[in-house]
Amino acid sequence: METWAGFCPGLHLSLGIWVVIAAQTLRNTKAEITCASCASPIQLHVEELKLGMSTNPTEDLDTLKNIRIEFRELAVTDQNTGVDADHDAGVSLEDLPQFHQHVSLDGVGSKEDASGSSELSHRGSDRAGEPEKSEDATLRRAKRSGPEFSEFSENGRTGRTDMDAGAPEDRGSLFDGKKHGRSEVRWNRDEARGNNRQDEPKLTSSTFSLSGDSAHNHAVVFWSGQNSSVIMILTKLYDFHIGSVTESTLWRSTDYGSTYERMNDKVGSKTVLSYLYVCPTNKRKIMVLTDPEFESSVLISSDEGASYQKYRLTFYVLSLLFHPTEEDWALAYSHDQKLYSSVDFGRKWQIIHERVTPNRFYWSVSGLDKEPDLVHMEAHTPDGNVQYVTCRAPMCTEANRNYPFPGYIDISSLVVQDDYIFIQVPTSGRATYYVSYKRDSFIQIKLPKYSLPKDLHIVSTDEKQVFAAVQEWNQNDTYNLYLSDTRGIYFTLAMENVKTTRGIGGNQMLDLYEVAGIKGMLIANKRQDNQVKTYMTYNKGREWRLLQAPATDLDGNDIHCILPFCSLHLQLQMSENPYLSGTISTKSSAPGIIVATGNIGTELSYNNVGMFISSDAGNSWRQIFEEEHNVWFLDKGGAIIAVKQPTVPTRHLWVSFNEGRQWTQHSFSLVPLFVDGVLVEAGAENQIMTFFGHFSHRSEWQLIKIDYKSIFSRKCTEEDYQTWHLHNQGEPCVMGQKQIYMKRRPGNYCMLGKDYSRILSAESCICRAHDFECDYGYERRGDGNCRPAFWFNPSTVSRSCSQGQNYINSTGYRKVVLNNCTKGVKEMYTPRKQQCPNRPPKGLLLTTKDDKLTATLGSNVTFLVHLDEGDSLRTNIQLDFGDGTAVSYSNLSWTEEGIKHIYKSAGIFRVTALAENTLGYDSTTLFLHVTCPVEHVRLLAPFVVIKNKEVNITAVVLPSHSRTVTYFWWLDNNTEPVITLDGSISHTFPSDGMHTITVQVAAANTILQDTKTIAVKDFFKSLLLSFSPNLDEFNPDIPEWRQDVGRVIKKALLQVIFSALSQVSDFPEEQLLVAVFPGVPTAAELFLLPHKNQSEGKKKSEEGLEQVSDIIVSALNQNLVEFELKPGVRVIVYNTQLTLAPLVDSNPRHSSSAMLMLLSVVFLGLAVFLIYKFKRKIPWINIYAEVNQEKEQEMIGSVGQGNSTPKITLSEFSTSKELMEKELDARVKRGVGNACESTREIPNCTSV
Repeated sequence: METWAGFCPGLHLSLGIWVVIAAQTLRNTKAEITCASCASPIQLHVEELKLGMSTNPTEDLDTLKNIRIEFRELAVTDQNTGVDADHDAGVSLEDLPQFHQHVSLDGVGSKEDASGSSELSHRGSDRAGEPEKSEDATLRRAKRSGPEFSEFSENGRTGRTDMDAGAPEDRGSLFDGKKHGRSEVRWNRDEARGNNRQDEPKLTSSTFSLSGDSAHNHAVVFWSGQNSSVIMILTKLYDFHIGSVTESTLWRSTDYGSTYERMNDKVGSKTVLSYLYVCPTNKRKIMVLTDPEFESSVLISSDEGASYQKYRLTFYVLSLLFHPTEEDWALAYSHDQKLYSSVDFGRKWQIIHERVTPNRFYWSVSGLDKEPDLVHMEAHTPDGNVQYVTCRAPMCTEANRNYPFPGYIDISSLVVQDDYIFIQVPTSGRATYYVSYKRDSFIQIKLPKYSLPKDLHIVSTDEKQVFAAVQEWNQNDTYNLYLSDTRGIYFTLAMENVKTTRGIGGNQMLDLYEVAGIKGMLIANKRQDNQVKTYMTYNKGREWRLLQAPATDLDGNDIHCILPFCSLHLQLQMSENPYLSGTISTKSSAPGIIVATGNIGTELSYNNVGMFISSDAGNSWRQIFEEEHNVWFLDKGGAIIAVKQPTVPTRHLWVSFNEGRQWTQHSFSLVPLFVDGVLVEAGAENQIMTFFGHFSHRSEWQLIKIDYKSIFSRKCTEEDYQTWHLHNQGEPCVMGQKQIYMKRRPGNYCMLGKDYSRILSAESCICRAHDFECDYGYERRGDGNCRPAFWFNPSTVSRSCSQGQNYINSTGYRKVVLNNCTKGVKEMYTPRKQQCPNRPPKGLLLTTKDDKLTATLGSNVTFLVHLDEGDSLRTNIQLDFGDGTAVSYSNLSWTEEGIKHIYKSAGIFRVTALAENTLGYDSTTLFLHVTCPVEHVRLLAPFVVIKNKEVNITAVVLPSHSRTVTYFWWLDNNTEPVITLDGSISHTFPSDGMHTITVQVAAANTILQDTKTIAVKDFFKSLLLSFSPNLDEFNPDIPEWRQDVGRVIKKALLQVIFSALSQVSDFPEEQLLVAVFPGVPTAAELFLLPHKNQSEGKKKSEEGLEQVSDIIVSALNQNLVEFELKPGVRVIVYNTQLTLAPLVDSNPRHSSSAMLMLLSVVFLGLAVFLIYKFKRKIPWINIYAEVNQEKEQEMIGSVGQGNSTPKITLSEFSTSKELMEKELDARVKRGVGNACESTREIPNCTSV
């Protein structure tokens, strides 16, 4: 699938010209899931732009005619129509990159807006600064006939281009007067160097003026192509004061644009037209919409616009989407968010659905959807939620609607593209994305664990994998590029910090470009050390390198530019106007030729730029011009045409037949023309291009038809071709194969044949390391090998792997998608098939289907059981609903659809799941509140405590609740909770071991829960740890990260201990615990616990801890404890105190120092309790409750003790209402109210 916005196979191209009088106001849009071939409801608004230099120095630039160009690809869809791209009107589809660098990142959309055309404002306005008409004006004005860029969107339906002219501040210098003065000198020098033979063939051209339409400031031009000679032009007068079209004229040519006929009498002399569309599968069929200010009608033609029939509409059309194969089927989106369908080319319309999200509706994809009339859409429920809905267009009633994804999705997140469907699910705090591959069930997308995306956009899906741009938690103006596996589930990093460019409408564009004709070749601008450099890859991001600068300049002088200190950098902005080439151009029928604007130096610059060309796919470069030009490929890439940027008028074009080494000048007009657009190769059997523009600010619209057949002397024969071997700096194997192309010999003035073959042969290569990328969960280290990331456990086996079966075990590598290498290291790097091990269940998780801890009385609650590890076919599952009923299943496969249960009484139910097989068991508990809603809570508790010593446990509500809060404390395996009205409780643990505490907080209709695991011992040792500052740069301050880093620190400490085994006996791993604290700078506490079996005696066990602690302190003091966080990032662990804390003991006979330390710890715990209790903001203390709402098993090293709180049993609570009243009365008598204090993150009001 082509992902250039606004261009799809088999669809027509169109062109338009219009005046912008008012400066437009930029608007911000929310970034959602987007794709390069997706449409967007955002509108691009133009800032004040200037038209450019006039050839007459005395002419006032402010009086130049304002021109608005509407380049329309009529009725374009993002779905393949099956028509050969080479037969398209206008620019051949093979010119267009598979996906280009400027995928819109701020816009939302997945398909084209058929309501209008791709529009571009030329620089210059005699009404600059006039404010845009208010948004509260009629919606149809803003969307259908407004002067703003409302129809210009990311791609598509009506010519969306997803391209950006670059930042205004970067472009400003290009229109400087001195710059243009130098331009004239350069062209004179070119003329001297060019081939100016007297017998040079002349171009045949004719000019037609649209007489009488000089006042019209907006035009749409359509050329059907495919050997059709018909051109349609719709010109309009847009009144900026009333915000609508007041006049229109329809023109038609039947001789490729030599002459035009006024068609107003055919449509009604008083009819005001607004938009024109052509059916992509039958280009003889045309729809023309009237302006809704006068009437809402559609005019239909079946003979290429020769005659029309008018039909009334009951709604205002904002956008159209034609079916990719059925010529009479279309979808129309109305101003009131209703979606309509027609099966007779717009004569009759039937409503499909109300409250549909703009630009989030799609026709079925052939080969994937069973019914051709199936419609995918994103619709809103009456209560404001959003659902993914499918139904058949003729019968889309409520009974016939399907919901492929269970539950709600985020607004403007549905993308249906090629084999994939993407959605985003509403979550608290983090974005969760799901993908469906080939219409299978939705699976959560797996990005690297700590990418933590703020924003994700689908860039491309057309090469059996997904390209995604992800803005991570620590990025602002850059994105990381990720590539998926074939199913679109597992993503790996391809490039970090890809530059973005702010577009005209405020949306961001990704500086990424795919070279047409060379599979796997990408060019990207990367921000590194505050500099932007251009990199290229031949294997889809497996390896990147800088571009080698030319050896000489235009005058033959040597250029001293040595890698990596100096290189060539390219501008990767595509023009908003698809008929102006932008800053980079390639063509699939001219493989290896890249023409781009750029500069030579240490970084990318927008000053002192020139035009550069490569004939060997980027291995070497030559400079061809000293300033920017628009470049097109003629004759299937056999020739290159260059025209100056449209900022100054010109009457010359330049043509090269030898890949830019020599240029000949041709005149296409007697009078210099402001070129607003060029339509090239409109048909497969003719050599015609059309220039659109104007001579001056008072002239009529000028359309210059050029027949360039005369510049070719003959048709090419076999002797005119030569072979070209694709290579990467001499390496002949690219994407796993040796590719040999057939190209015309440079300098031969012959025309390529219709059946011109591009690839002569492709031979597979022997697989080598560069044909493989790192698999999910692996990172490439300094030695070039892929090793597991610190957060990834490669030994985890899927629960679906049953004994006697086999599973695919990754080697850490995966073959680059579409790489064709064979043998070699393929077997070594390919994932291996291994027998599933017999293992006990582990990682049992119990949730409800809607992931809530509440249910309405009498509702059907669905419980989901998830097992991370274990044999699912040989593991028994038992589920106790907590209300006296339980169920049992012989294996996990019976629970895949969920376990349903109806509670017939209100209350709090302890739901317990047990997974058991012959090797072991695992259990988990869920506390379900019936009729009570759920929220979040943060449980603060020590990580290690002393047995039989009272410890204080505190629950902090985030965000704070204004109502009375009830706390339910579940201690160990108690069947009933302790209920308090205060957020703290004191408890004594009478036995050693790991104890679990769960708190649930009820406030009005919400319930929240948090769980902590506490180690209880007779004594232990602790030590505070700190780290080298580089760890803080990678600390996202979330619970999972702290747990993973704690595990890595523990592993590093164990290595130190094991290396000293000659000094100490075996030290079990479970005796060492590491707790990483929230906040920055990163700190942690190390706990040394006694062995479970103290048969040797307590004294000897204490001596063993002392011996181990001495080893650790010595290693920390010598900076011997360190770990690698990621390739090139090593973190050193320090001791933050001179000596290890004395043993904390439960024995009443303490030494004086031990007693002093114990009192200090108790005092510290009390201080922590008071801080959390009263929410005072102390700058030098990191209070986790203020900065993180994530649920985790928190680790706190202090032991606190406070006043005990009232303990209430569940039975007492349920039978007595006086308890809360007494508690509240007691609070009032004590004179204590609500202490409320706001923090930087979340308002916090806590009852004390």
